[in-house]
Amino acid sequence: MRQDNSVKPEACNPLGLSACAKARDGTRDRAPRRAPASTIERALLKAMLMSLGNPPVALVPWGGQAITSGNGEAGHLKVHILDPGALLRLALDPLFQFGELYSLGRIEVEGDLTALIETINEAMGIKPGWGSRLLGLIHAPRSNLLGRSSANIHHHYDLGNDFYALWLDRQLLYTCAYFPEPLTGLEDAQVAKMDHICRKLRLRPGDRVVEAGCGWGALALHMARRYGASVRAYNLSREQITYAKARARAEGLDQRVDFVEDDYRAIRGQYDVFVSVGMLEHVGRNHYRELGQVIDRCLDKRGRGFIHAIGTDHAAPLNPWIERRIFPGAYPPTLREMMAVFEPAGLSVLDVENLRLHYAKTLEHWLARFETSADRVEAMFGPLFVRAWRLYLCGSLAAFRSGNLQLFQVLFQRNGDNDLPWTRAHLYGDGHAPWTTPTS
Repeated sequence: MRQDNSVKPEACNPLGLSACAKARDGTRDRAPRRAPASTIERALLKAMLMSLGNPPVALVPWGGQAITSGNGEAGHLKVHILDPGALLRLALDPLFQFGELYSLGRIEVEGDLTALIETINEAMGIKPGWGSRLLGLIHAPRSNLLGRSSANIHHHYDLGNDFYALWLDRQLLYTCAYFPEPLTGLEDAQVAKMDHICRKLRLRPGDRVVEAGCGWGALALHMARRYGASVRAYNLSREQITYAKARARAEGLDQRVDFVEDDYRAIRGQYDVFVSVGMLEHVGRNHYRELGQVIDRCLDKRGRGFIHAIGTDHAAPLNPWIERRIFPGAYPPTLREMMAVFEPAGLSVLDVENLRLHYAKTLEHWLARFETSADRVEAMFGPLFVRAWRLYLCGSLAAFRSGNLQLFQVLFQRNGDNDLPWTRAHLYGDGHAPWTTPTS
């Protein structure tokens, strides 16, 4: 359980871990002898297990004697807490400090990390109410006001295209894939996801499309190349926009796809289709009405749209460690909260699909690729970064498996527009079925 203390200075920068200097000074590497955990400390560990719903997990303090819930189901999942200071921090602020302490190597997990988090999620269940409100006060998420959104996006998406290329698919799609069969590979599943979206939108040649939050541009290029659409795509990440523009030029699509480095609130013009995939999580629920106003302003009178977003069943803040270290300003909404986008703007919801298990499968692929490339990631950013992103990917996978997170795809259209398909048959064809409605 000895700590690796070879922390590079650059490892502290991408995540902003406040304890990086402490991790570099070498004090923990001397591994001082400590007395076993006291009776009070062991009681504190026992209380922590109870607060977690008594999962079949063992908490092992620095003295080495495991604490279990007492139900005889310790299993093979163990959390080793390596010093008294880590225990105190964990007890005072468990949801945030677990991520901090694991990243710093002051907590070690014996057994599968994803299984550990999933087991705890299932034991705790969903607990909306005062606890969520208190968490929101202690760890208030960062603002998504116009002047702040760019910094939030830069923190996560401008880590470098080389980093993301190590573990995403070839087209750098960083959103939930769609697996027609569980054994479908990631590359094919991401293409299937794009076709699934285009079929839902009944995309036609010549459609004018605006995309809010386009990532590295794969969907915009797919809509233009395969479906004959004309696309304008907005994104705040400079690295992603630069990559997308270069790819459009290389594929001869730069006359049909316009990539714009700007905020979604800057969208102007009239369009037949509005698309947003993986962007709503960064909008913030205080700005949903504002997003609806943008959609209302830019959609033609026969316009239709689509939003794909991570969400939850019960309103609650995102895990505070993930919001602070990985996704600043992020918030996964409930379906009820998402209606603040549609209702004020007079938009009718046509279809809602939950692809939760598809996102779990996507994360399985990402995590496996990340682990294969862990040495290269460490060379880029240092060991703290590797541990933090491993925890983020494992925690996300566990959240989708256990149902703490959902993946909503919401299709909408102008209120009262009767240009609708009669059935859902077009969703499962070849993408070129006629979009017709019976007249009698």
